[in-house]
Amino acid sequence: MYLGCLVVLAAVVVASLVFGSKETSLTELFNSWAGHGDPYLEAVFDSRYQRTVLGVVVGAALALSGALMQSVTANPLADPGLLGINAGAAAAMVTCTALFGLTLGSPAAVWVALAGAGLAAVAVYVVGTAGSSGANLVRLILSGAVVTAVLTAYVQGIALSLPKIFDNYRFWVVGALNHGSYSQFLAVLPFLVLGLVIAFAVAGGLDSLALGTEAATGLGVHTGLTRAAGLGAATLMSAAATAAVGPIAFVGLAVPHIVRALVGLDMRRQLIGAALVGPIVLLGADVIGRVLLRPQELMVGVVTAFVGAPVLLFVVRKLGDRS
Repeated sequence: MYLGCLVVLAAVVVASLVFGSKETSLTELFNSWAGHGDPYLEAVFDSRYQRTVLGVVVGAALALSGALMQSVTANPLADPGLLGINAGAAAAMVTCTALFGLTLGSPAAVWVALAGAGLAAVAVYVVGTAGSSGANLVRLILSGAVVTAVLTAYVQGIALSLPKIFDNYRFWVVGALNHGSYSQFLAVLPFLVLGLVIAFAVAGGLDSLALGTEAATGLGVHTGLTRAAGLGAATLMSAAATAAVGPIAFVGLAVPHIVRALVGLDMRRQLIGAALVGPIVLLGADVIGRVLLRPQELMVGVVTAFVGAPVLLFVVRKLGDRS
C-alpha cells in the first residue's frame, strides 16, 4: 500500500512540475534541470518546484493534524479547525498585520500563527472544562465551535475595516499555493517534523484511547497527557500550514478517512499513510486548479472544498447508518 502511495505521489509531483498556465513537457523539464532550457521556462519550473515542495509539506501537515484530531476527540468529523486552531492562527496573523505590517504567508507569520493557535486551543480547553472536574470531549467540541465563531467574526471585522491593508487577505483566506517559496517550506518543515515525532510517540496511547478512557487507564496510559500531546502536535502542524498557505479546508477531514480505508485503525500506520496521501490530495487539487481554467488559476482551497464536500456527505451518511 505504501509503495503504491509513493508511486502515486511521485506521479502527482511530476504533474505539478509539468502542468500549469503554460503547457510544458517532460523534455523541457529535464532540459531546465540540466541548465540547457529557455531562461523563461527555467524560471517557471523553479516557481513550480518551490510550489510543489511546499504543497508536499503542507498536505502532510494538514492530513496528519486531521488524523490526530479525529483520534483524540473520537470524532470522525473532526479537522484542525475543530478546536479553534485555524481561527486562532488567522486572528493572530490579522492582528499583527494590522498593527505591525506582518506579511501574510511570510516565514515570520508561522510563529505568529503558532502563538495564536496555541492561545485559541488553551481558551477552548479553559472554556470547555470550566465548572467541571476534567476535560469532556463534547464540551471541548462545543467550546471550539464558539471560539471559532467569535474569532472568525473578529477576523472578518478587522479585514473589512482595513480594506487596503488586507487586499490580499481574500486570496490567503481561501488557501493557495501559487505564492509558495523555499522560505515558507523551511518555516513549516521543523513544525511538521516535531509534530510527527510527538505523534508517533503517543500513537500507542491513542490506540488504547480508542478502546475507551477506562480501558486505556487500565492499560497504564496517562489519558490526559496523551490527549494533550496529540492536540499539541496537531496544533503545531496545522498552525504552520495555515500560516504558509491559508486555512485550506477538507484535507484534514477527508484524508484520514481515505487512509483508514487503506491501512486500518492502527495509529502508526495511519500517520504514515496520512503523510503520503495528504500531499497527493493537495497537489492533485492544485494541478486541477491550474489546468481547469487555463490560463487562469482556481485556488487550491476552492478545489479541495469541492472534493471534500462529497467525502463529508459520505461520512455523515455512514454515521447515520450506524445510529
